[in-house]
Amino acid sequence: MDRIQILAILASLGFLLYIARLIVKGKLREEYAIIWIVCTIILVIFSVWRNGLEVFSRILGIYEAPNMVFTGAIFVIMIYLLHLSIVLSKLQEQNKKLAQELALLKEKLLHQAKA
Repeated sequence: MDRIQILAILASLGFLLYIARLIVKGKLREEYAIIWIVCTIILVIFSVWRNGLEVFSRILGIYEAPNMVFTGAIFVIMIYLLHLSIVLSKLQEQNKKLAQELALLKEKLLHQAKA
C-alpha cells in the first residue's frame, strides 16, 4: 500500500468517526447523516480497492474514471439540492401557518382583554 492510500483510508475513517460523533451529540440529524455515511463508506471502499473506480467505469461504459466521479458527484448534489428544496418549502409553509395562528391568538387575547 502506498502512503497516499493509507492516508486516504485514515482520513475517510476519521471522517466517518466524526459523523458518528455529530450524531451522538445531536448536532446532525439521522436523515442527513445517512447521506454522509454512505458517501464516506464509498470513499473507504475506493481507498482500499484502488482499481475499483476503473472497474465501475468500464461496467457503466464510461471511458475515463474521473468523468464518472464528476458525473456521480453532480447527480448526488442535484438530488440533495432537490431534497433540501422540498424540506425548505415544507418549513416555509409551516412557518406561514404558525405566524397566522399566532396572529389569531393575539387577536383573541386582545378581545378578551377588552372584555
